[in-house]
Amino acid sequence: MLSLERWKHISWVFFRSVLIIGISYVIIYPILVKLSTALKHRSDIYKPTVIWVPENWSLENFQIVIEIMNYWTTLANSVMLSGGTMLLQTASCALAGYAFAKLKFKGINILFALVIFTILVPPQTIMVPSYLNYKNFDVFGIAGFLTGSQGLKLIDTFWPFFISSITAMGLKNGLYIYIFTQFFRGLPKELEEAALVDGASVFKTFIRIMLPNAIPAIITVMLFSFVWQWNDTFFTTLYLSNSNVMATELANLPGNAEAYIGEAGKIDWFYRSMLTNTGVLLAILPLIIMYLFVQRHFVESVERSGLVG
Repeated sequence: MLSLERWKHISWVFFRSVLIIGISYVIIYPILVKLSTALKHRSDIYKPTVIWVPENWSLENFQIVIEIMNYWTTLANSVMLSGGTMLLQTASCALAGYAFAKLKFKGINILFALVIFTILVPPQTIMVPSYLNYKNFDVFGIAGFLTGSQGLKLIDTFWPFFISSITAMGLKNGLYIYIFTQFFRGLPKELEEAALVDGASVFKTFIRIMLPNAIPAIITVMLFSFVWQWNDTFFTTLYLSNSNVMATELANLPGNAEAYIGEAGKIDWFYRSMLTNTGVLLAILPLIIMYLFVQRHFVESVERSGLVG
């Protein structure tokens, strides 16, 4: 006869297993649907007996979508955009986080409250001023003075993302600053005091002492930054319309796919949906591959950075 403690253990294991399986199903189900749809032949979508397993396996959908999206050029541009913003955001947010954690100056609490406030503000509220700012970009009127125009047009370039990132005003930068601030606050003060005794400046202490100890926070911010920029559609479609990146190509995919569907006015909505699902699968495929290689480091970095609490 099983003891009460044994029953409690079995019940907890059963409940935990059901919960994990349920959550995993909710997460994986959309990917499985897209994979099943992408591997079907066009004729399978009209057969009511074909649901999950294709009757006619085909890679034609991938070939068509790769051509429509100009996939390899789009992939290279997306890696350049996401990788560039990742590096710039990590550097600028690490500096800001170190300043909030270790330096004392007037108004620090107000400024940190404003940083937290940027996490809460919906991006739609700054959509118009952000667009106008980069449409006629100028600093202290220098560009207008030199060129005689209203400013530099940075729309349809990567510069709005890079400028926002290097000034710690990019996508989710408030959260990244908070992560670095909390991590640097947890480092012993004796590290700084020892560096100060050895004659190190504040910046040298940050570079030589603090950053090597902040590897978990750096990995966390870099992965978050890369993935969120890759998946962002709001600012990407706001600043870019002609550039080949994943967000804009996916937004234009349904319309571009009509050329492969049939005569004008006879759009096959089911087949267009099949091509759209294939395009989404190709867009998230690089992230899935990246996660397979870095998931162990990512989990460890999240735990050590304190985000799990």
